[in-house]
Amino acid sequence: MSGGLLVAGTTSDAGKSVVTAGICRWLVRQGVKVAPFKAQNMSLNSFVTREGAEIGRAQAMQAQACRIEPAALMNPVLLKPGGEQSSQVVLLGKPVGELSARGYHGGRQQRLLGTVLDCLAELRDTYDAVICEGAGSPAEINLRRTDIVNMGIARNARLPVLVVGDIDRGGVFASFFGTVALLSPEDQELVAGFLVNKFRGDVSLLEPGLEMLRGLTGRRTFGVLPFRHGLGIDEEDGMGVPPRERSRAWGRASLRGTVRESAVTPPVGQDVLRVAVCAIPLMSNFTDVDALAAEPGVVVRFVDRPEELADADLVIVPGTRGTVRALAWLRERGLADALVRRAAEGRPVLGVCGGFQILGEHIEDEVESRAGAVAGLGLLPVRVRFAREKTLARPAGEALGERVEGYEIHHGVATVEGGEPFLDGCRVGQTWGTHWHGSLESDGFRRAFLREVAAAAGRRFVPAPDTCFAALREEQLDRLGDLIEQHADTDALWRLIESGAPQGLPFIPPGAPA
Repeated sequence: MSGGLLVAGTTSDAGKSVVTAGICRWLVRQGVKVAPFKAQNMSLNSFVTREGAEIGRAQAMQAQACRIEPAALMNPVLLKPGGEQSSQVVLLGKPVGELSARGYHGGRQQRLLGTVLDCLAELRDTYDAVICEGAGSPAEINLRRTDIVNMGIARNARLPVLVVGDIDRGGVFASFFGTVALLSPEDQELVAGFLVNKFRGDVSLLEPGLEMLRGLTGRRTFGVLPFRHGLGIDEEDGMGVPPRERSRAWGRASLRGTVRESAVTPPVGQDVLRVAVCAIPLMSNFTDVDALAAEPGVVVRFVDRPEELADADLVIVPGTRGTVRALAWLRERGLADALVRRAAEGRPVLGVCGGFQILGEHIEDEVESRAGAVAGLGLLPVRVRFAREKTLARPAGEALGERVEGYEIHHGVATVEGGEPFLDGCRVGQTWGTHWHGSLESDGFRRAFLREVAAAAGRRFVPAPDTCFAALREEQLDRLGDLIEQHADTDALWRLIESGAPQGLPFIPPGAPA
């Protein structure tokens, strides 16, 4: 078997990432050697492989669903938005420059097709099956000419296409039909059928519509996945629970079952612990807080007003792709002054990556914002200089008497000039800073850190002794595999992956514009 499948969607956030991960976990439980692939990803949530390559976190989690190590081949092109008009282009795990959307779609994207196809071919030579994820919609007719992630790659690699639609949004039948009808005859030949996502209610009521859809398109529906709270993986862009005013380039909700959709589990001690995350512009890798929210009795919320910090036991300033811009935003909103007051009162504040840089004394940036010298909040004795070369690393060490692992993704180089050592950064009183993402996923360290926070906040909070974040991730991926196994036609899916799209699928007019 050397099979493949492209999971496309009627829209962004239709469930492509989740369905891809679910199919991967279902296949690996059948003994299939499988890998994920996304030719081009736009995301501020990224991960560093053991080889030091930066890829989208969704593909890293999909690799975990496959029970393999993430690799740059699985996401050869990563676009990291840096503002309204431009993105950093990461090719095979390394940054190669900044491009505007017009410059990228105007020629650069198509030139990457050969690299993308080579990566996919290498994966297909190595694995029994490769489950590919598309981006947005395959029917974005304005972008079809330069497409390398949807039908462009499906056509070149002869991949069958499964179109996922989110019925919870409404209009799923029109979306399925319209998606096919806006594709060229050559593209339509590869669209094998549909998968309904997030259905609520009695499936028998939906079945007449599915039969009518089959009559109209000649294509079957491969399954109806029920709506389930708390299902998700580390995704791309757009938060599940936005604050009142959100930046346009944020990342999407991550391990939603643990973080933002589940009720808070009662605390082990007498008090809950309240964590406020500053919802700064261009926020990146806010998946760092997932492990906190996995703890019984920890309440995590994203905030954008200074008064929302008042009752927080811990405030986190997370990572960002725009450190200077985020710092200005904090000052404009009055959050900077609130953070300074908290630190002076000895109330816990944690800065991660860009947030760590913001808490320092001085920033010299001729790379990211080109703003030159900028004063930080002055809460930590740290000076930051932005280097053109990006630091990509998987560090490990010890803090608070516990083993810690993490990963680093940053241009800012920090010089620590005082305070107590804390991972690669420092702490002063109850203000902490580090470049390490993912450190709170180390269970022992997370518990030790929360004990410090609770003591400083005067809360009778006790971390649960048995919360294992890695096990929660595995449980989440198994639930996704169960969803596919129980609610999709897995025999038909298997044939699709193994043999490709059925022959003789009808053309649905009008097709793509000339």
